[in-house]
Amino acid sequence: MMIATKPTAALDQLENTADGLDVPVHLAVIPALADASLAQHVKGSDHLVPIVHGWQHKNHAPSGQKKAEFGAARSGAIAELHRGLDQMRRLFGTGLVAVFVPPWNRIDQSYLAPLADAGYAGLSTFTPRQTTYAADGLMQINTHIDPINWRGTRGLTDPATLVAQTVEMLAARADGQTDAFEPLGYLTHHLVHTADVWDFTQQFLSELLDGGALPQPIAPLLEKHR
Repeated sequence: MMIATKPTAALDQLENTADGLDVPVHLAVIPALADASLAQHVKGSDHLVPIVHGWQHKNHAPSGQKKAEFGAARSGAIAELHRGLDQMRRLFGTGLVAVFVPPWNRIDQSYLAPLADAGYAGLSTFTPRQTTYAADGLMQINTHIDPINWRGTRGLTDPATLVAQTVEMLAARADGQTDAFEPLGYLTHHLVHTADVWDFTQQFLSELLDGGALPQPIAPLLEKHR
């Protein structure tokens, strides 16, 4: 999964990676900032799948709290959920997959039922899901692996650490500690990828695929469980 508002050289590089691996990239698009040129680009792609990334990617958290656009309940927030989905449908038409990705992976529980009421079919944050449905009709499909060392160099996290984290997550699935049926999500941030992050992403996903992993677009899962 990745964030985008317009076509860039970095997006081209990510798309080339996806094409070479034949895996879908679920493109987290900020509705209020999305350019029509991105919609045109995505319509010509075999592997870019647009989903909804908040409304403006604007922090509304009180001073001193972790950033969130849809944290504590606030006036106008539910209307933004509707506006975001409407805007994305205008831009991407039937190519849009109605999954909501809250900025900074944070969302208050009070927004879950309104998301479903607005027409969203899925929700995606970070770490293994605790339940298949976040609310009635709203499937949770998260991401799990983030290669960037955000609190340190903002480059690639030590590859051995990433591999160990992945093995631990897979073992937890095998032991029944977490949901083995949730697709394993790899989180990308193409606009800030260093060469090391690109290289690791290519090698890591290649090895997963060589080991028997199967690419899983979100749309069929949502349709199957409707």
